[in-house]
Amino acid sequence: MKRLLFYPAMIGMLCLTLLSCGSNDAKKDAAATTKQGVTQTSWGQADGKDVNLYTLTNKNGVQVKVTNYGGIVTSWLVPDKNGKQSSIVIGFDSLQGYLQKPPYFGALIGRYGNRIGNARFTLDGKTYTLAANDGKNHLHGGNKGYDKVVWDAAFADSIPALTLNYLSKDGEEGYPGNLKISVTYSLTDDNELVIDYNAETDKATPVNLTNHCYFNLSGDVKNTILDHSLQIDADNYTPVDATLIPTGEIKAVKGTPFDFTQSTKIGARIDQVQGGYDHNFVLNSKDSTLHLVATLADSISGRKMEVYTVEPGLQFYSGNFLDGTFKLADGTPINKHTALCLETQHYPDSPNKPNFPSTILQPGQKYHTVTKYKVSVEK
Repeated sequence: MKRLLFYPAMIGMLCLTLLSCGSNDAKKDAAATTKQGVTQTSWGQADGKDVNLYTLTNKNGVQVKVTNYGGIVTSWLVPDKNGKQSSIVIGFDSLQGYLQKPPYFGALIGRYGNRIGNARFTLDGKTYTLAANDGKNHLHGGNKGYDKVVWDAAFADSIPALTLNYLSKDGEEGYPGNLKISVTYSLTDDNELVIDYNAETDKATPVNLTNHCYFNLSGDVKNTILDHSLQIDADNYTPVDATLIPTGEIKAVKGTPFDFTQSTKIGARIDQVQGGYDHNFVLNSKDSTLHLVATLADSISGRKMEVYTVEPGLQFYSGNFLDGTFKLADGTPINKHTALCLETQHYPDSPNKPNFPSTILQPGQKYHTVTKYKVSVEK
C-alpha cells in the first residue's frame, strides 16, 4: 500500500499543469513541489504487526526513509559536490535485513542508550536487574530494545515529518514504569533531519533516548571513514574501562587522541586508542538550548554534516565492531571503520554515577530532547 500526502501547493501545481499556463521556470518550480511530502509503502510484518516504510521528501528532492520497525532511518539520499545522490547512512532495502539483528543500524535506542554497568542500577532504594547483552553489561535497552519493536506511526501536516509512538510497559527489559514515548522525524528544506523526543512515565525510571545512524558521507562503504574530518565541541571526555563502562572520571582531551576541538582526520590518531573510538564526549555548552556540537566533513564527496543538540554528551563510535558480516543489497560488506556514529545523549552508566548528569525521569515530569543533523555540500 502506498499513500501520498498532498499539500495545497501541490494541488495548485496540478491546476497550473492542466491549464498549461505560466513560464517554464514556474513549471519547473511546480514540478519540484510535487516531490514534497510523505509516502507510505507496506514493508512486511513483525510481531504480528504491519511494518511500513515512510519516505520524507523536501523541496530539494532530498529524501529520508524511515520504518516504524525500530524507528530505523534506512536511507538518507543527498547529492554530493557533483550532484550525484547517494545515501549517507548505512541501511538495508528490505525489512529482512533488520530482522537479522544488525548492530542498531539507523535505529531509535531506548529505554537507555549506551551502556549500564553490570546490567543493574539502584533507584529509590531498589535494585533493578537488566539484560546483560554486552558481556556483563547492559547495552541499548536490552535484548529487545526500542530498535526491535513496531512503533505506531502518524503523519505530520506542516513539513515532511513522521511521528512514532510507543508504550514501553512497566518491567519491560527490567525497567520500572510505563513510559509513553513520542518521537518525530522532520526533514526541513535546509536539508536538516530533526529528531524530537518526548516521554512521560508513571514511575521514576532512567531514560536516555538516542538515534544510532551509521554515517559515511562519501555515500560508499568501500571508502572508510578514516579520512573524514571531525570536530567536536568538547574539552573533556569520560574515560572507560576494558568493558567500555565509564570509570567516573571526567578528563581533559588536550594532549590526547580524543582532542577533536579542531577539525581532525579520524584516522590520524585512532591507532592510539585501544579498539578505536567508542567514547562519550562531555559537550562544552552548559545550557539546554539547541547548539552546534560537532561537524563531520568528507573531501571525496564534498559533504559536510553539522550536529546540533540539547544533550550534554556525544558518543563518537568509529565502527570498530563492523566485520563484514552484514552486507548491502549489492553484496558489498560493511567492514570495520566504514561508518561512524555520533549519538547525542546523556553519559553512559549515569544511573550508577552520581557525579554524572541525572537521567532519572520522575512522574509528572516531561522528557524532551532535540537533535538536528544538517547536511550541506562544499564544492
